[in-house]
Amino acid sequence: MIGHTDEERAKMLAEIGVSSFEELIQNVPESIRLPRISGFSSLTEQEICSYLTELENLNRKASDSICFLGAGAYDHYIPAVVDEICSRSEFVTAYTPYQAEASQGILQALFEFQTVVCELLGMEVANASLYDGASSLAEAVLLAARHTHRKKILISSTVHPLWREVVRTYLIGSGVELTEIPANEGVVDKNRIQELLTDSYAAVALQSPNFFGCLEDWSEVSSIVHNAGALFIAITNPLASGILKSPGDWGADIAVCEGQPLGIPLSFGGPYLGILAVKQELMRQIPGRIVGMTKDVNGKRAFTLTLQTREQHIRRARATSNICMSQTLMALSALVYLCAVGKKGIHEVGMMNIERSHTARDRICAVDGWKAMFSQPFFNEFVVRCPGDPLKLAEYLSTRGIIGGLPLASYYSEPEYKNGVLFCATEKNTAANIDKLVSTLRECT
Repeated sequence: MIGHTDEERAKMLAEIGVSSFEELIQNVPESIRLPRISGFSSLTEQEICSYLTELENLNRKASDSICFLGAGAYDHYIPAVVDEICSRSEFVTAYTPYQAEASQGILQALFEFQTVVCELLGMEVANASLYDGASSLAEAVLLAARHTHRKKILISSTVHPLWREVVRTYLIGSGVELTEIPANEGVVDKNRIQELLTDSYAAVALQSPNFFGCLEDWSEVSSIVHNAGALFIAITNPLASGILKSPGDWGADIAVCEGQPLGIPLSFGGPYLGILAVKQELMRQIPGRIVGMTKDVNGKRAFTLTLQTREQHIRRARATSNICMSQTLMALSALVYLCAVGKKGIHEVGMMNIERSHTARDRICAVDGWKAMFSQPFFNEFVVRCPGDPLKLAEYLSTRGIIGGLPLASYYSEPEYKNGVLFCATEKNTAANIDKLVSTLRECT
């Protein structure tokens, strides 16, 4: 209602049956409302822009700091070609094609995206993307419940805590129950999977690299899960698939990941990219849409929306999801990134992540009072025990231009995680960056 006169605002409010803006938002709790900003109507455009720039500069940008923070959002190098291609007019859109006659450029990009996702994750069918990794996991859980007609899900406690909260939110009203599998030394306890898993469970959801950065051993999981008639949902980091066995190689039925590491900036938490891929037999349960390649009336190659399982295209009762966005611009970014680096490049990036993160952990653990929390293999994240208060540590690092690490106590209430700190090192963390982190840790401990 900014830009309208008091009289115009009064008319609009009266039209919808309320007397004031405060009455309109009365159901929104006071605790989450932003304070009203007064005086904007008397400011010029230049003055408003200056004020907003001041607010923007209050944020700590990863580009202005040394970033050792991960936990689902990672500071990776993005080749210049990604922005160059994504800005081309035949591709640039954040929205989704609704009709078969939508731009051939967008449709081809989504078709190619689906193709590289299947190749990367070792799966057979991928959709045209979802909001983010957390919503992809939630959709995977609902997919499993629909396919098996079962109402229980097993999920590891090593899955990202915020992702688990998103899943719980999605499941409200669905009748589907979520049971957590406890962790043992930073990884899922496979013995507990066998103990908990019965023929009433639709799926088992596991993550590797998990929230702690540890690599999980899934060598027996597929047979355990399938023997119970359930589906195996594998959550992974797409960059890790460049050097590790893919979810398909592990026998997963559904693969889920956050696409942000693939050429998408941190952007203060989004927009990101939800990736979901499945085995062939689950294709008609997949949420969203699938783009296919065909020929037009002249025999030329053409792309079209082949499978559309949302309620705007089919009867609501038959829809698999009400997902509306395909995150096309983000999917295009991931596609361009993967094409630019290629198979060899993604392997090299993955190896650099392993090298930098292992160097960082070894150097940190050489500082008095610091030690590794887990002995498991890891990708680019790791947990160490801090000799002091992790929150005060993070504040001190921030004053020295370093972002990270993440106090585990923010997400896990168990006593063993009290002094745990999660660090991440990517290909952007040079030897000099690691030197500064280690020397700063010595200062504060």
